[in-house]
Amino acid sequence: MARTRFRTDRGLTLRMGGVGFGLGALYILFGAALFAFMGNGVIALVIVLGIAWGQWYFSDTLALKSMNAQVVEPQQAPELHAMIDRLCVMADMPKPRVAVAVTDMPNAFATGRSPKHSAVCVTTGIMQRLDADELEGVLAHELSHVANRDVTVMTVASSIGLLAGFITRWGMYFSGAFSGRGRNNNQGLAFIVIFLVSMVVYAVSFVLTRSLSRYRELSADRSGAYMTGRPSKLSSALVKISGEMAAIPNRDLRDSQAMSAFFFAPAINRESIGALFSTHPPLQQRLDQLARVSAELSEQG
Repeated sequence: MARTRFRTDRGLTLRMGGVGFGLGALYILFGAALFAFMGNGVIALVIVLGIAWGQWYFSDTLALKSMNAQVVEPQQAPELHAMIDRLCVMADMPKPRVAVAVTDMPNAFATGRSPKHSAVCVTTGIMQRLDADELEGVLAHELSHVANRDVTVMTVASSIGLLAGFITRWGMYFSGAFSGRGRNNNQGLAFIVIFLVSMVVYAVSFVLTRSLSRYRELSADRSGAYMTGRPSKLSSALVKISGEMAAIPNRDLRDSQAMSAFFFAPAINRESIGALFSTHPPLQQRLDQLARVSAELSEQG
């Protein structure tokens, strides 16, 4: 973990290590498949490493652009900056860039490759619906993602899935582009192999990212609640946002699906089939955990 006063989470550290090991194996497998498919190890290596590096290095910029979010200065959002300044001092961590996305969907997310190169974004919808203490709890939750570096692991994890999906969709094009004239008879077999490998890689990366995503949300809830000392406010924010999400048009939710794993609350409603593959733990599980934190803080007090 970066230099911070957020509580460490051994379970999260172990899970991130496991996901990192699994992703490393997937990158090797996918690189080997691309090499066999293209017949050129240099191109295969460049593609795999290029996608991973690009996702990691430009993660904060890409995430903000996907939400049409704008970085705001202290004079543009003084209260928001004041909250984050106070939390960063309490947590003893670098201050991230602060951004606002103009959308009625109430949510927030953190992104970035490291605590010194990160951003925290809130939507206008969440600022309109939460009071100051509730919003501070949400911000503490998001800052813990940055301090724990789990947002970095999630960013890199998503890149291999994106690459596998891209190759699967455009496999036929690549088959024609990289297969030589003397290998025409093998094009069909090459495409089938790369398609199957891509599907396996995508499925495994999906499972890895979902398992880590659910646990990291619970970890961030705990860390944020302990930092602010007001778990009830974070619970209140969760209930409000989850209730309001049902009123958001499905079109807006679909437009935000790519960022759902990074959101404070999942961009789904109860009728959405996406609930079956949620990136977040059930609401009641999060509320029960915060109730236990509240009881523990009361006993300590």
